[in-house]
Amino acid sequence: MLAALPEKELIARLGQDGKRIRQLARGELSHFFHPAEPAFVLEEHMELDSPVELLDSLLFVIAIMLEQLILRAKARVLALASVSITLTLEGDAIHTRVVRPALPTNDKRLWIKLLHLDLEAHPPSSSIFSLTVTADPGKTSKVQLGLFSPQLPEPMRLDITLARIRAIVGEEYVGRAVLKDTHKPDGFRMEAFTVPTNAVSVIAPGQPRSALRQLRPAEEIVATTQAQRLKAFVFREQHYAIERIYGPWLTGGDWWNPSLWGLEQWDLVARARDNTLLCCCVVRDQILDSWLMAALYD
Repeated sequence: MLAALPEKELIARLGQDGKRIRQLARGELSHFFHPAEPAFVLEEHMELDSPVELLDSLLFVIAIMLEQLILRAKARVLALASVSITLTLEGDAIHTRVVRPALPTNDKRLWIKLLHLDLEAHPPSSSIFSLTVTADPGKTSKVQLGLFSPQLPEPMRLDITLARIRAIVGEEYVGRAVLKDTHKPDGFRMEAFTVPTNAVSVIAPGQPRSALRQLRPAEEIVATTQAQRLKAFVFREQHYAIERIYGPWLTGGDWWNPSLWGLEQWDLVARARDNTLLCCCVVRDQILDSWLMAALYD
């Protein structure tokens, strides 16, 4: 009905907007063609004919689904950055696991190995009736080496090694230590290990450095004091006389919690009766009034 109206009378009433909507109605308005593409989703779902309990049978099905995801990712010059598996168990329970290697990859054997190690460490509690495999796309990694550069080890080996270590010692003990906002000893948390691309070394070549080996847990010592200063101590059945002492440095915190703590830290140089020199860090627990060997300097 709009297309059948006279053009001049429509423009006289509505202005140039009237001309535009009339051309739209007649299909005469010039415009760019914008194809509507479906969202790119890497997801595969499968309902199993019979419940699956064996991990080997489950991995056979996962391998087929991963192959389809990898083919679709390769078609867009992408790789799989992470894979999430959602298992529907008996009683409508849900078991979800996410595996994320250090670098995106399309290596199916690597994904199968990582998923195998993860599911072995976190097995489902009952039979599996269906599963959904979802992947996040990422850019493929490329490393250009020099003509005479040695061949670098494959970064994928690191992911498998870390997965095996996590299966033995636990996920919370693998990664790198990040300091918390506290002065309390051992105040750190573990997070996934990553190496920044712009990381630079801040240690000057040739500059002397000493290593501090912290004792966990700290070992109790028998201390001899004079005028509230440490004079000698017995550590691992060895008597030491102090030659140099620095401190104390007082730290404390969590006064609002039952885990109230307060420490008195001393850095010292001591010598044993057999002339062995010991550089160490000794602390006095002000709450328990006890002396502890906290760390040793190399």
